[in-house]
Amino acid sequence: MIISKKTPQQKRIDLRSALKSGKLLEFPGAYNPMVAMLIEKYGYDGVYCSGAVMANSLGLADIGLTTLTEVTQFAGNVAKVTSLPTIMDVDTGFGEVMNVVRTIQEVENIGVVGCHLEDQVNPKRCGHLDGVQLVSRDEMVIKLKAAVDSRNDDNFLVIARTDSRGLEGFDAAVDRAKAYVDAGADMIFPEAMKTEKEFEAFRKAVNVPLLANMTEFGKSKLLTRKELENQGYNLVIYPVTTQRLAMYGVEKGLKSIKENGSVNAVLEIMQTRSRLYEILNYPSYNKFDDNLYNFKLNIKD
Repeated sequence: MIISKKTPQQKRIDLRSALKSGKLLEFPGAYNPMVAMLIEKYGYDGVYCSGAVMANSLGLADIGLTTLTEVTQFAGNVAKVTSLPTIMDVDTGFGEVMNVVRTIQEVENIGVVGCHLEDQVNPKRCGHLDGVQLVSRDEMVIKLKAAVDSRNDDNFLVIARTDSRGLEGFDAAVDRAKAYVDAGADMIFPEAMKTEKEFEAFRKAVNVPLLANMTEFGKSKLLTRKELENQGYNLVIYPVTTQRLAMYGVEKGLKSIKENGSVNAVLEIMQTRSRLYEILNYPSYNKFDDNLYNFKLNIKD
C-alpha cells in the first residue's frame, strides 16, 4: 500500500460512528508516515499529528513557529499512508479569524479527519508550560464559529482545546468548554487537567465527546486506558510518545558508536532491514513493476 484507498470522507464517517461506541479510541502520535503505518499494524484506532512533534521535527521549539504550509505537508504525508483517521494540531489557527478559515480549508483538503484549535494567544506555547496566555472566550467563540462554517465536509471534526485550567482554574475551563460547544465544536480537548478527579468532573460537566491528552512529563496525571474509558472519555492521544521513544534510542546509539567506534554494540536494539521492508510492504510494489522486489533477505538482515 503506497496510499490508502479509504477516502478521507469515509474515514470521517467511520470516526463519527466510533465516537458513539462507548469505547475509548487511542490515537498515538506519529513523527513520520512510517510510524503511522506501524500504529495501524498494532491495531490502534487512529493517528495523531502533534504540533510539538511537527515543530520538534524541524528542530524548533513548540512556541508557534511552524507555518500552515509546514504542518499541512507533514500531516498530509501521514494521513495518506494509513486507512486510520488522522487528527492534527493547528495550534491557534495561524492567526485571526480569516486565517482560521483558510487553515480549516487547507487541512480539510489534505485528508485528515479533523483538527483542534486552541484558545491561547499567538504565538502559543506548550499547554504544560507555565506562562500560557489566553484569548478571551468571546474571541475564541468567533474563531470556532468561523471554523465550523468554513468546512466543506460536515463530518470534518472541529475540536476546541481550552488551556484555561492552568490560568483561570477548573470552573473557567468548564465554562469555556460549554461556550465552545454552543459555538459548534464537535469535541472538547481540556488541556492540562491535573488529577483523576478533575478529568472525571470535566466529563460530567460537558456533554460532547472529550479528548484526553496523556503526554508524558507534563501537568496531568497519566491515566490508563481503563480509567479514562470508565470515566466516559471518547478519545486519548499519546502525542509525543513515539518521538520520545525514538530519540532516546537515537541518543543511546550515537553515544555508543562514538565511544566504541563501531555499530556492532547497538545492532540488537536496531530495527532490522527485513522488518523495515515488511512494514513498508515491499512486495506490494511488484503490482506495478515486478523488477522492484525480486530479491531475498537474510532473516538476520
